Amino acid sequence: MVITQSRPKRKLSGARYHAYRKKRQYEAGGLPTHTKIGETKRKKDRTVGGNNKMRLILANIANVLDPKTKKYQKAKIKTVVDNPANRHFVRRNIITKGTVIDTDLGKARVVSRPGQDGTVNAVLV
Repeated sequence: MVITQSRPKRKLSGARYHAYRKKRQYEAGGLPTHTKIGETKRKKDRTVGGNNKMRLILANIANVLDPKTKKYQKAKIKTVVDNPANRHFVRRNIITKGTVIDTDLGKARVVSRPGQDGTVNAVLV
């Protein structure tokens, strides 16, 4: 079965919608990337319109912004401290937007979407 982003089969009341067509290619979805800590590894996906999306599978380096000096530095990612998206992601070291990571420079909050942008950008907290 393919993952789709079409409307659901059931209404909020529980009643069924009558299917008026089959699934379409442009309605296809995908599984989340779940970027983990490890030697950097990317995957290239073709998207609608022939564009490409870089998915970050593994990452061990983050571009960290120091708000005081307004400068970016590359820092090694040690571990995941907090993840507001899912508390179980902390144990599995999964990096998403909003994750607090521990780096060489200190704790930083991820502001990019690693699974879709292909990089880990963060701001010191």
